[in-house]
Parts: sequence; structure tokens; C-alpha cells
Amino acid sequence: SIPAPQLSAEERLSPHMPRALHCDACHAIAYQIEEQLRKAEGKLGRKALSESDYVEVLERSCSQGWESYGVQELDGEKRLAGPGLPRQEPMTVMVTGGPWPGRLSKMCHSYVGERGEAQIYGAHRRGPGALRELLCGGEKGPCASGKAGGPAPPKALQNEL
Repeated sequence: SIPAPQLSAEERLSPHMPRALHCDACHAIAYQIEEQLRKAEGKLGRKALSESDYVEVLERSCSQGWESYGVQELDGEKRLAGPGLPRQEPMTVMVTGGPWPGRLSKMCHSYVGERGEAQIYGAHRRGPGALRELLCGGEKGPCASGKAGGPAPPKALQNEL
């Protein structure tokens, strides 16, 4: 039998996404935004969406259910799993529902709020990878230290005296 991932109190109860899962969550959000924008562009049969259209699509992207996402344990490490995320293991138990959908929705709304709809749509228009880079990359992005896996070590505090 395959055990379900053992979740810490923070992972079970906090309203916020645990820091160790921020990079995975960011990739899931970028994937969902890309999919929704692509669908909307296809429906309208034109390449670019109007501002009111892409603002509506982004709102809908963030407010969706997010029920297909959850947590798996892979090689002793908890990872977010769901559409658009790599390293899905078929022989692991995935814990879905619970706090994960709300956390993803909240993070999605905060990304849209921080970056702005126009900047997000512009990145989408530049092509695959640009939106992930905008939301998840960069020195301070949630995946910045994720190259080796795991969160960045805390910065040493400078002597305040």
C-alpha cells in the first residue's frame, strides 16, 4: 500500500501556500492562465483579446475551482501536483481539495494584482515560457532558488547597531 503524504500543521491549516510549494504553485497558475487565455483567443477567432476580454479571462482563471490540484510526496519531498506540473507519479497518493484550491486562487489573484493584467497578457502574447518567467522567475521569483530544489537560505541580517 502507498501512504498519503504526511502534512504538517502549516500544510493542513494555514490559509497561505507553504513556501516550499510556491514554485510549483506558480507553475500551476501560469499554466492555467495560459490555457484560459489561449481558449479565449481561439473562441474569438482573432489573435489578440481586448483589454476587457483578457481582464475577464484572468479573473475567471483565478476564481476557478482549482480542484484538480493537490499534494504528492515524491522522493520524500512534498510537491504540488496537477495539470501543467511536471513529475507526476502515478503510484503515489495525491491529497486534493482541502486548503489547496483556496491557496492557489489567492496566489493567482495576488500575482494578477502585483503584475497587472496588461503585463500578464503581454507576457502571454510573447510566447511560451514568457508568462512563467514573468510570474515565477527572476531573482526574487518563487522559483529563483528552486534550481537545486528547496527554498533559499535566509539572508543574514545586517548588524542593526
